[in-house]
Amino acid sequence: MDTRLLQTFTALARTESFTGAAAELQLAQSTVTVQIRALEKALGTRLFDRLARGALLTDAGRRLLTLAEGVLEAESQLFAAATEDGPVTGTVVVGAGETLCSAHLPGVIAALRSLHPDVEVHLEPCGTTRAVEGLRSGRLDCALLLEEQVDFPGIAAERIAGQSLVLLCAPEHPLADRARPATWQELARESFFLHEQGCSYSDWLAERLQAVPGARPRLTRFGSIEAARSCVAAGLGLTVLPHANVAEPLRDGRLTAVRGPSLPDVSVHLARHRRRRPSRAANAVAAQVIRHFREAGRHAD
Repeated sequence: MDTRLLQTFTALARTESFTGAAAELQLAQSTVTVQIRALEKALGTRLFDRLARGALLTDAGRRLLTLAEGVLEAESQLFAAATEDGPVTGTVVVGAGETLCSAHLPGVIAALRSLHPDVEVHLEPCGTTRAVEGLRSGRLDCALLLEEQVDFPGIAAERIAGQSLVLLCAPEHPLADRARPATWQELARESFFLHEQGCSYSDWLAERLQAVPGARPRLTRFGSIEAARSCVAAGLGLTVLPHANVAEPLRDGRLTAVRGPSLPDVSVHLARHRRRRPSRAANAVAAQVIRHFREAGRHAD
């Protein structure tokens, strides 16, 4: 059996949409339809109910989905074993939020080009929900998650680092360089420009500010940390970001750290599919990611 039919089957099961499966697999929608029909004919059973709201697995489809995923995993292991003694080559897709993509992953890629020039890394900016979906679907080989805890079925994760957070304002802001630390009550009266919802540290700060009795903080969310950083540099309010993302503007005076309540570190987790055997290239990328964060931690100390 052509395992491409099983890849199409699992993609359609995830997306519940012929259009969505075609986009994920970079195929024409008609090709997805033909491949599903071919698989159903080969297996002698209907795998999906075609409904107005999408393609939903039949009882037979649900029974066969786990087996199909197992076949695809076995195929992946077969190819990995075949290249065990050769050079480390291949493409590795890494999912991570913008916070890590901008501050850390360029350094990881630069080091990999020196150590393993035949390994190509593709970055997919994504939050935790999309990263977990990508790991489960096989679209991502690994992901970096900024979460205090990672507990998702089928996902294995290890904490590899902590990122220190900094409360920031423009140099001319009234809270800049103030001798007395700002309190939560004072901060809750300020305007904040934060990364989009789903960003763990921004969500934590928003919840903490909104928990202040009688407070009505003005919170503006951006899909880009650069947009939030620019608004703060223009004197429009405050933000919180990992130190690694603002080291340069802090050095050159575009931003100033605000003395205030203690902020928790945010954990960085390296996450992978629990049952999928990583390729040698994926292992090389993971090893370099861990090495990068350990070195960054030593420099921070």
